[in-house]
Amino acid sequence: MTDIAELDLTHAGARVTGHGLDAWMAEIRELLKLAGPLVVTQLAQMAIMTTDVLMLGHYSNTALASAQMGNTAFFFCWILGCGPVAAVSPMIAHILGARPSDRAGVRAVVRMGFWSVIITSIPLIVLLSFFVKPAMLAFHEAPELARGAATFTGVLCFGLPFSLGYQVLRNYSTALSRPKASLWVMLAAILFNLFGDYALIFGHFGAPRLGILGSALASTCSYAFSFLSMLAVVHLMPGLSKYRILRRFFRVHWEKLGEVFRLGAPIGFTMMFEAMLFNVSMLVMGAFGTVYAVAHTIALNVPSITFMVPLGIGMAATVRVGLAAGARDGEAVRRAGYGAMLAGACFMAAMSVLIWSFPETIARLYVDGGAQDAVVVGMAVVFLHVVAAFQIFDGLQVVSALSLRGLKDANAPMWIAGGSYWLAGAPMCAWLAFGLHMKGLGIWIGLAFGLLVAAAAMTARFWFLSRER
Repeated sequence: MTDIAELDLTHAGARVTGHGLDAWMAEIRELLKLAGPLVVTQLAQMAIMTTDVLMLGHYSNTALASAQMGNTAFFFCWILGCGPVAAVSPMIAHILGARPSDRAGVRAVVRMGFWSVIITSIPLIVLLSFFVKPAMLAFHEAPELARGAATFTGVLCFGLPFSLGYQVLRNYSTALSRPKASLWVMLAAILFNLFGDYALIFGHFGAPRLGILGSALASTCSYAFSFLSMLAVVHLMPGLSKYRILRRFFRVHWEKLGEVFRLGAPIGFTMMFEAMLFNVSMLVMGAFGTVYAVAHTIALNVPSITFMVPLGIGMAATVRVGLAAGARDGEAVRRAGYGAMLAGACFMAAMSVLIWSFPETIARLYVDGGAQDAVVVGMAVVFLHVVAAFQIFDGLQVVSALSLRGLKDANAPMWIAGGSYWLAGAPMCAWLAFGLHMKGLGIWIGLAFGLLVAAAAMTARFWFLSRER
């Protein structure tokens, strides 16, 4: 047994082989080198969403509420379209792991990723254009808010194919270990969106004062800007341009197209199961009263931020595991997956200590300090203690799920997510909140339980599959 890690350097990044501690350290270095820009990119996307909320909040509460409803509908459709797009990264990683010089195979995957965007965007645009208002009214939302949400999505829907197209290019550059390309584009998009919101919502720089319509238009233009900028970067960067991804664009590769949807559909449902549970928890909190809803919003924003780090690590793990799996190197598969889980768990453990130690300080960052805010802060502190308790579970479940994606294992994680969140987490939420009358605290404990079950099942699944290799 050798203790020296051999580094097989290719254009797709360094694939670590060998055994021993040196091999583990080399793998973690490669993982973090790839994950760093991905984490910053995820945080940048959070910054864009925060900009929209802050701008509309200063315009009017009605516009903000309508946009939040519209964004919920848009996010639902985005997840449906993003499933096939998410398959691009592991498919490319497998190809490069097996045949590092297979440019035609990589090009075909990217091309079919774009085709999936076209196929899914058409019905989703129709859905966002004509069915948001009837859906909101069916849920007994105020007519004014339903109209505002429909106005918002009626414009924002045209940004959907650009957003999904950007994700195709981002997954392509990530699979080739070029994550900084999407990072620079996203940082530029923050400034573009900030300028667009400021000009079109409030009518500055000679632009019309459009309010919620201006926010939707700015976001749509921001999605188009991100896609076109990323496309330009891909064609200018030597490591990415040599694949000529748009060559023979109209030639259908049926095998790759089928795999994009076969692998991507369960990925989309996996993401949806978790997102739907947290969205429903927001609706339930609203039924308990405004204080519960505001405290829940504060508490939910904190793990949404910390989650971006293990998510970026998990995206890197998809590539690292995929490269090893494509090369049929079982030892490297385990090293990549377990190394990513360790990195994600260590970061989330630190966040757990931080949140547990300073919950009141964190909660007060979101309020002005009035008499009513004291009640909100007190409740948010209780919720944040639960957030601190599930940080490690949250990190493990996403990193292990994305490591499984690197093995092209999508169906089992879909069923695990569905069972964890809707057969374990949701009933626990209902029993504690209503059966034991714990209300908001019961909801949060139920969410934590769902994440615990998901983390245990996902990591066990990866252990089982990686052991077989």
